[in-house]
Amino acid sequence: METNSFKGFVTRHWYKLIVAAAILMELVVFLFYGEESYIQIHDNLDLFIPHFRMMELNDAWFKHGVTLPMLHGINRDLLGSEFLLYNVLYEIFEPFTAYITGYFLKLIIGTGSFILLFRDVYREEYKDNRMAAPIIWLVGFSYSLIPVFPTYGIAFTSIPLIVLLIRRLYFATDKKTIALLLTGIFLYPILSYFSYFGFFILCLYALFILFIMIRDRKLHLRMILGAATLSVGYIVFEYRLFASMLLDDTVTIRSTMERADLSLSEALLSGLRELTGASFHNQDSHGILIIFIAAIGLIVINAHYIKSRQIGLVLKDPVNLNALLIIFNCLIFGLCSYVPFRGLLEFLLPPLKGFDFSRFAFLNPFLWYTLTALIILRLIKVPDPENTIVSTGRKMGATALSLALLMVVMLWPQVYNDFYYTVYNQAYIAIKEKDTSTLNYREFYSEPLFDRLKQDVGIGEDDWCVAYGLHPGVLIYNGIPTLDGYLGMYPQEYKDIWCEIEEPAFAGSPSLKEYYTTWGARVCIYSGSDENTYAPLRKLELNDKSLKVNYEPLKALGLKYIISRVEFDNSYEYPLSPVGEYTDESSPYTIYVYEAK
Repeated sequence: METNSFKGFVTRHWYKLIVAAAILMELVVFLFYGEESYIQIHDNLDLFIPHFRMMELNDAWFKHGVTLPMLHGINRDLLGSEFLLYNVLYEIFEPFTAYITGYFLKLIIGTGSFILLFRDVYREEYKDNRMAAPIIWLVGFSYSLIPVFPTYGIAFTSIPLIVLLIRRLYFATDKKTIALLLTGIFLYPILSYFSYFGFFILCLYALFILFIMIRDRKLHLRMILGAATLSVGYIVFEYRLFASMLLDDTVTIRSTMERADLSLSEALLSGLRELTGASFHNQDSHGILIIFIAAIGLIVINAHYIKSRQIGLVLKDPVNLNALLIIFNCLIFGLCSYVPFRGLLEFLLPPLKGFDFSRFAFLNPFLWYTLTALIILRLIKVPDPENTIVSTGRKMGATALSLALLMVVMLWPQVYNDFYYTVYNQAYIAIKEKDTSTLNYREFYSEPLFDRLKQDVGIGEDDWCVAYGLHPGVLIYNGIPTLDGYLGMYPQEYKDIWCEIEEPAFAGSPSLKEYYTTWGARVCIYSGSDENTYAPLRKLELNDKSLKVNYEPLKALGLKYIISRVEFDNSYEYPLSPVGEYTDESSPYTIYVYEAK
């Protein structure tokens, strides 16, 4: 009896057990290895984590009118909001705990919101078709696993939730339900981020309102109120961002950032690449399996419409509408690199000059996984009222596709797949009995080493430092004031000073000169030989070990120490005094400290 009961439980809930097992497996890996996990460094550990750590060390999360010890003193308002859920984790926990907690919250919120949305759309089928729930759960969990920009992972995977709230608002009839939905819409920006998602969600929301007003021939005040409520939510919870954009007249590096200038054919090709793959921050693994599911599904579905002469249904089918929206976003992504198109947008929307409209593509991960779920659900849809049995082959095909998708997203080596790289690197170390070239979380920040260095050297809160041979974020994380750093918006005046500092290096580094002068977010001392001096490698082997800077403007900023992984072979050319060489058994770094005289 107990055996049959257990077998029945497994039969009914096998897909939930798979999801639970996958979450448990990842949790065990990250808990077991802890800070020895291999977390993506580029545009992750070198960027927002040091910012959050700096705000915590300076008790600045909720402060106003203060500067923080990075880039010679940066306005607190240029950093993250204290109200966004992901950021709140860093207000509560130590950074690594916050990072891992944020990762698993992304899984829970992504899976939950995807399931809730599809249960609402396919309410009857979800109850009546035993295969619908497994498909929705497995595709939804795969969606939650997408290896996208970690700081905005929750923002990526919570998009189904705002779609659900807007959908329910449209169908709601009683005032209490409407009030609850508006409250949820107002609070949603806590999970999101305006610059990456909010603006584009609001654009599509406005188009939806326009569409239903034309179709239904009525004003739909409730939906307009929902859009206004969502807008106010973004303004309230990201008030620092809006104050910096609208109320501060300081000229920032956004004014000199250059976008790619492509021909029309090159721009369209760029959009095609986004369609078949994905750009750096939103690599959602769709180019590996989903795009083939989508292509076959679209061909079969539309061939059926053509064969049965139901052409009018083509543009009404949600699968086709979803695919068209993906194509539209990819088209915008590409055309934003085409100057005439960009100029047209700036002419039509002058207040948004310089705004990155290509981020419409950040909505595509949600659309790709929605498209996949819609197509796989077609496999198990009952063909007609007289034939109420779905064939075993179609059930097996739907299950196999859903499981294959889960395996691809979980185990494919995408940029931000921290689980994969932790398992891979730890397995490599165990099998080969030697370290990998990359650094784990603990090694990258090397807190014991820098704690001792700060104490021995006596670095105080007014002792401005710069890094060489490592990311400035390492110093920032360890509470060392820096003249360098990584930030996407700071005063243009400071960038001009740094261009003067870097002039000797840029003379021999044309690619690094272009990299900094046309973008400028990564402020650091660059190599004079086009080498990457801040690559987070276990062994940093540079051919050029010389320091090339304009010393006077650097010293005028208050330079006290240069903290370097490289022992300069030309330090005698500058008024620099070697202070000491520092190592620690827990760190791969050998650090050389030079004092500015």
